[in-house]
Amino acid sequence: MTKHETREFAFLLLYETMLRGETLESLEALYQSTEELLERTVTPGVKRYVFGVLSCAEQLDSIIEQYSKKRALNRVAVINRTILRLALYELRTMPETPVNVVISEAVALSQAYAYAEDTAFINGVLGAYVRNNMQATGEEADHGADSGTGYQ
Repeated sequence: MTKHETREFAFLLLYETMLRGETLESLEALYQSTEELLERTVTPGVKRYVFGVLSCAEQLDSIIEQYSKKRALNRVAVINRTILRLALYELRTMPETPVNVVISEAVALSQAYAYAEDTAFINGVLGAYVRNNMQATGEEADHGADSGTGYQ
């Protein structure tokens, strides 16, 4: 499974857990039914994303709330919140992945699964987060933050 496929499958599982109100403990049954339905294996990489995002969902939501200037968190669609949580988790915990890749993947997910206007919102939230945090930590150059993703 490619990194893109891993990310997308994790997104689908996260979205499903948010819709169902699943807990970490009940995910094993969801994994089994999803594997049967989609004929995909829930790999360790997928589990890393899913468990990682769910374990720090409140912290990720507070970041979304902080950088979402025009929408309160409860007004951010579940699908958009899922995409943002996944991208923010990756930005915060997987420094080996370039920033521009994380944002490009989030934009691609929004183009595939969300409304057209949501793509600009997701790009804007992630761009503001990256600008603020990469400048504050001096990591901008190391993580490719200005690599033509359009989020400047």
